[in-house]
Amino acid sequence: MRITLALPRELGPTEVTRWRALQEAHAAFDNPFLSPEFTLTVGELRDDVRVAVIHDGQEIVGFFPFERHPLGIGKPVASGLTDAQGLVHAKDVHIDPVRLIKGCGLSVYEFDHLVAGQPLMGEHHERHPSPIIDLRDGWERYTEFLRAHSGKTYKSTLAKSRKLQREAGPIRHDYATTDLAPLRTLLGWKTDQYRRTGRTDRFAHQWIVELVERLLATQTESFAGVLDMIYVDERPVAGHFGVRTRTTLAGWFPAYDPRYSKYSPGLIHHLAMAERAAESGIEVIDMGRGQKEYKDKLKNGELEVAEGRVARVGAAAGLHWLMRVPARKTRATVMANPLLLKTADKALKTYGRLRTVLQG
Repeated sequence: MRITLALPRELGPTEVTRWRALQEAHAAFDNPFLSPEFTLTVGELRDDVRVAVIHDGQEIVGFFPFERHPLGIGKPVASGLTDAQGLVHAKDVHIDPVRLIKGCGLSVYEFDHLVAGQPLMGEHHERHPSPIIDLRDGWERYTEFLRAHSGKTYKSTLAKSRKLQREAGPIRHDYATTDLAPLRTLLGWKTDQYRRTGRTDRFAHQWIVELVERLLATQTESFAGVLDMIYVDERPVAGHFGVRTRTTLAGWFPAYDPRYSKYSPGLIHHLAMAERAAESGIEVIDMGRGQKEYKDKLKNGELEVAEGRVARVGAAAGLHWLMRVPARKTRATVMANPLLLKTADKALKTYGRLRTVLQG
């Protein structure tokens, strides 16, 4: 195994084509966050992104995109934003994970959404479900599943949609638009949501706003940004921005106008989005790891992602362990306990309300 490092912009058409071919050959890699286009776009905005190109003789057998942080700490590209992480590689190739991170000049590589089929996967890493909407059998079969397993939710969502139209006006769904105006409306809703719930506002970082705008402008057969919105009487009510491969749409930034919250606009929108996505050839909507009520109501399957790290022996790895691992284990304990999770969520929302009052 031979490793060469490159900035994303240094990859030529041959490397990008090979990356895409390796990705499309393995179902576990069918996620847009593992696509070359995603890393190339982030690399335009961040100078810490690198790609390890893995060779076996003269053949390229893998690509490992990562961010290099101080002390040789490696993280996934756009760490903290993405729901699929890891390297894209040829089937049956042996890649030693410690040798890989050494070849990248890293002491540690940490991850929290590592996809299946990874040489980086260890038996002691924590595994988490990542809920999906599986549309491979078609939209009708999916709605049959909802009627059987989430019948109350499905029926009430349809009823609220009818009520919304009676009381506010007709619904229009604009799927896969590339217009910036609705995107900015959506990001404004998302910022308000982050603040209300006490979360960090991701869109306070200008590079993330620029990333989303550039991804929206990327429209190819194998990769694209996907923005869709529902309107009531031509007023935007709910929407979502994500990215897709040919067959997988990654759920990323859903949001809605809270003035319409009594109608459950998020659920109305997700059902509309899933139907249009299925019509366009999407087979899986990956909603991402994390416990959310709407995910539980809409999912009809799950993938698995892992959280952990690969480390070399050394002082930097030891310091990283002290700084990150105990906190991660505490967070995992809270997430796994419904009572603790509810208490933490309530505390964050209280903080969000106080912050809004003080800032107002």
